[in-house]
Amino acid sequence: MKRESKAKINQKPKPVWMPVFIIIFIISIGAVFGSMRYVVKVNNTTNEPNLNLEQEIEKLAEFSNDVEKKNLKILENPPEEVKALYLTSFSAGSEKKMNEVIDLIEREGLNAVVIDIKDSSGYVAYDTEVEEVIQNNAVQIKIPEIDSLLEKLHKKNIYVIARVVVFQDPLFSSARPDLAIKNNITGGVWRNYKGLSWIDPSASEYWDYIVKISKDASARGFDEINYDYIRFPSDGNLRTMSFSFFDEEKTPKHEVMKEFFAYLNSNLPDIKISVDLFGLATVNDGDLGIGQVIEDAYESFDYICPMVYPSHYANGFIGFQNPAQYPYEVVKYSIEKASERLDEFNKKRELEENSENKKIRNAKIRPWLQAFDMGAVYGVEKVNLQIQASYESGGVGWILWNASNSYSSRVVGINN
Repeated sequence: MKRESKAKINQKPKPVWMPVFIIIFIISIGAVFGSMRYVVKVNNTTNEPNLNLEQEIEKLAEFSNDVEKKNLKILENPPEEVKALYLTSFSAGSEKKMNEVIDLIEREGLNAVVIDIKDSSGYVAYDTEVEEVIQNNAVQIKIPEIDSLLEKLHKKNIYVIARVVVFQDPLFSSARPDLAIKNNITGGVWRNYKGLSWIDPSASEYWDYIVKISKDASARGFDEINYDYIRFPSDGNLRTMSFSFFDEEKTPKHEVMKEFFAYLNSNLPDIKISVDLFGLATVNDGDLGIGQVIEDAYESFDYICPMVYPSHYANGFIGFQNPAQYPYEVVKYSIEKASERLDEFNKKRELEENSENKKIRNAKIRPWLQAFDMGAVYGVEKVNLQIQASYESGGVGWILWNASNSYSSRVVGINN
């Protein structure tokens, strides 16, 4: 009897709160789904019947996604004509420099910036969540507060473009030499005169890498993704190049690029995208040996951005011994040709049926203009002459390039 009494004494009493907790839990679940029904009913303008449990959960998930999208803080009213300055990731990561840039933009009536997020080094400049970038140790944080920066620029109503260098990628070439252009003499990775290596443009696995970086940048709040070095190499000992994927006997270079353009278009349907082309692509019918034919890009991008720097045209171009001394004439001729070719392309496209039902973008010409000294001193006057020439020839907006991001003595007086 004593043992039994002792056992009963040592037994833990049944928790009286347990049934209370269960009741509260059931009531809470009912309240949640009741509120979900309320949300559905409030937004139901078609008098649909009440959704079942599975549909309600799905509806709630969609609602959460919509909230997330609204919180991206992309620019609600993007400018029709971009007037932009190019910035390195180091400039973008400097609060002092960015304050100076913002002051200049507001003072001179500009409205956009292009920021390197993946430059010629191959590094991504901010704390990205792309798994492959992290695995390849391809993060070098030069812009430590990317979210705050984007929010700050958007509050100033500044349109923000992310620049992505594509096939010139020494870092990825080192991590994945199987996808890189090879040196047919050494058997190692091929390098140009600057010692930089390239990815084989036909390596489609790398295409997906670029798409993932683009989606991540867009999700952070960048308003547009701009692609540079979206071509085959143009300098270095090109005769020593060998490719594991590209076969010129089967597919011309420009067809590879055209396929890649289409891949970006189809995989980034809701993101504004632009492409940088050599200035000569505006006037040359061939692919310049690098795979760039301007017509191949027209239906895949929102903006075609030819780099019509007068200093980069050969002596004798349209009769000028030093084209850099004639910014108005060089830019006007180039953009006129690009616009004419775009008009012809659009006329032809109107006659063709989009049988594949793919996304067709209505491209506009938005050139890169010279804001650096080469062949001539480029101050306010020569920069303005380029802008005037572009507008007169069909250009929609423009971007100024200066590698050191020194613009204060070059854009004062721009009132376009």
